[in-house]
Amino acid sequence: VRVVRMTAERFTFTPAEVAVDAGVEVEFRLRSDDTLHGFRIAGHAIDVAIPKRGRGETTVRFTPPGPGRYVFECSRMCGAGHGFMRGTLIVRERGGAR
Repeated sequence: VRVVRMTAERFTFTPAEVAVDAGVEVEFRLRSDDTLHGFRIAGHAIDVAIPKRGRGETTVRFTPPGPGRYVFECSRMCGAGHGFMRGTLIVRERGGAR
């Protein structure tokens, strides 16, 4: 399992890009530094709320079905820049370039 600590804040995820090898389960530990946000992986059954700052973190596990790029985005309306709040999980072939 690869643990990724991710922060949601003001229309961005940090880190906004995560790379793992194929076959690796990813555990996202999500927290917000401001308001309520969401975390959705487009095309998959992952859609969770990230509580407001100071109210804990949300953990979600995802095993990518294969190599490729998986877009994640905020799924709760969080302000004017909401539509730009996204990132990418890059899944490399096992043993691929780093």
